Amino acid sequence: MPNFFYQFHFYLFGLVAIAAALTFVTRKSPVAAALWLVVTMFALSALYVMLDAHFVGAVQVLLYAGAIMVVFLFVIMLLNLGRPEELSDLRGTWGWIVAGFVALVLLAQIGVIVRARFPQALIAAQFDPAREVREKGSAGAIAQSLFTEHLLAFELTSVLLLVAIIGALVVGKRRVA
Repeated sequence: MPNFFYQFHFYLFGLVAIAAALTFVTRKSPVAAALWLVVTMFALSALYVMLDAHFVGAVQVLLYAGAIMVVFLFVIMLLNLGRPEELSDLRGTWGWIVAGFVALVLLAQIGVIVRARFPQALIAAQFDPAREVREKGSAGAIAQSLFTEHLLAFELTSVLLLVAIIGALVVGKRRVA
């Protein structure tokens, strides 16, 4: 039972991530595309949590689905790339029917999880963490590596994001003027 439960949800979140990523790439509205990217990041976060990388899953939600996407949406709205009528991807009745069906499936899954009350077999199936993680904790082990060995790459990534936002502003202002 626990193995089926784990496999089912792993494939479910994998399919959600793939479908949301494909939908993100095919949207005409940049605002709708950014929101589909948030769905992709939540699905990836769920996959990280299922792989016992809880810290990486939390960072995925807090940093990428939270802070970075807020910056992207701010830049999109600053450049006025989206139109109000393009914000919703649910057009017509079929979109609402599919959304309702997905909501019912998610509520059913929540009901199953609550009724099962997290069986001990699921809790016992956790992987044994590495020695460094046991000594320093997951955040400490990641921070030690990030701020010593990979500090240059970490700082270059932040500079790259800043340059990308400035570049988007320059390109947007040039096109408007």
